[in-house]
Amino acid sequence: MSQTIAAPSSIVDIPLPSDTLPTELVHVPAQVLPLTPTQVATSALQQLIVVSCYTRFDNLAHGPRGSEAKHSLYTYYLDQNAGELVLLSVTKEEVMNPAFSRFNPQTNLLYTCTESVADMGEIVTWSVNPKSGQLTKLGCRSAEGTSTCYLTLDKQCENMLVVNYWNSTVGVFGLDPSSGLVGPMRSLYDPNEGRGMKVSHKKHVNHSKNDGNAQKERQLDPHSHAVILDPFFGRVAYVPDLGMDLIRQFNYDPKTGKLEAAGVMRSGPEGSGSLGPRYIEFHPTLPFAYVVNELSSEVSVFRFDRSAAADLMEGSTSARPTLRLVQTVRTIPDGFPGEMNTCGRITVHLAGNFVLVSNRGHNSIAVFRIHHELQSQGLLSLAHVQHTRGATPRHFQYDASGQWLITANQDSDNISVFRFNLATGVLDWTGHHYRVPSPNFVCALKPGLQLMSKVAQGAAHSPFPVSRL
Repeated sequence: MSQTIAAPSSIVDIPLPSDTLPTELVHVPAQVLPLTPTQVATSALQQLIVVSCYTRFDNLAHGPRGSEAKHSLYTYYLDQNAGELVLLSVTKEEVMNPAFSRFNPQTNLLYTCTESVADMGEIVTWSVNPKSGQLTKLGCRSAEGTSTCYLTLDKQCENMLVVNYWNSTVGVFGLDPSSGLVGPMRSLYDPNEGRGMKVSHKKHVNHSKNDGNAQKERQLDPHSHAVILDPFFGRVAYVPDLGMDLIRQFNYDPKTGKLEAAGVMRSGPEGSGSLGPRYIEFHPTLPFAYVVNELSSEVSVFRFDRSAAADLMEGSTSARPTLRLVQTVRTIPDGFPGEMNTCGRITVHLAGNFVLVSNRGHNSIAVFRIHHELQSQGLLSLAHVQHTRGATPRHFQYDASGQWLITANQDSDNISVFRFNLATGVLDWTGHHYRVPSPNFVCALKPGLQLMSKVAQGAAHSPFPVSRL
């Protein structure tokens, strides 16, 4: 049954310094009152940090050892001069296990997805109040798969690509052009082609473990873990399959929302086993991609073949691999047992000089320098290793300036802030750490004030029924 979605409540004007926004966007009230603590983030140039948490452990593939959270999302203001966080808002809506977030700056909307091996995942849409940091739930949509773990917006922000880890499916959903809300699913890729999984969600190994038995069971089935689009054309999709040690490549058509399978590439050297590709990230300017292998604690470096990608997009019947392996490096010390660690996040610093990887078990972030010399372009060498001041750094994120890094230490119930040296890659702990129960993801965003009324109007007139949003 279709209902009308309530628009976010009206927003009280807060005085803005005139040098932070264009003149036409600044409203100066007749009487300027002192700001309250919840009105710290007053400018579109202010940095907000949204941390998501696990609220329930019994339906996860892995086994967190921290505390179940009563509230799923915490919004902070980041002081970009000192690296300090100020808590602005905590969500009251009950959303189970949001474990990945994606912000669309064009619409001021935050998308989160829920993680459960037993239940269909949900994609939840939130509006972000840039003044108070408050998140307002606008609706949710079924992800049509279990243990939803990754969201990607395409180049035009017309579609969302969604990965479901447990049953390994990849769906494409349309976005309503006026409201930004998630619409019906347009296509679904299933590597199992309808066959059931060999391992039951009711009885499975703890995916936090990494011994031989755990690896064997985790790799009995395909497990898609992410989906990204190439940064050059936005038409080639890549999906790391942790269960099969593969990177799947697809021809993505944004007009139809379809993914056409176009071959696979091994995520590491031939002959090596139990790699477990988790995430893939491209360099911002160089034709290189970096894959973190969760089980083997390695990063694989791939060169991107633009010619092969162009042939693939033109519908070549003999699609060539668009990625070629050129290097593999270890993320933990040689003397540290591999079965005691699994990798978490990988990212390429926005300046393009470093790759960072989190180690869950070694409880560190490994920083690799990216070489720009012609003979070794794109290759990595270790620059720094930093303890995360907490256990199991599932995720970490830079602020927009690239000088502050926040880690989500899942099993010690805390987040920590580090200063990043742009020249050397060294991470220095600021001494700032904050208690957050079972943090699993850090999203850095800078919402714009001028978009709020448009978002409210679009949500109120969305053609999609509330029951499916």
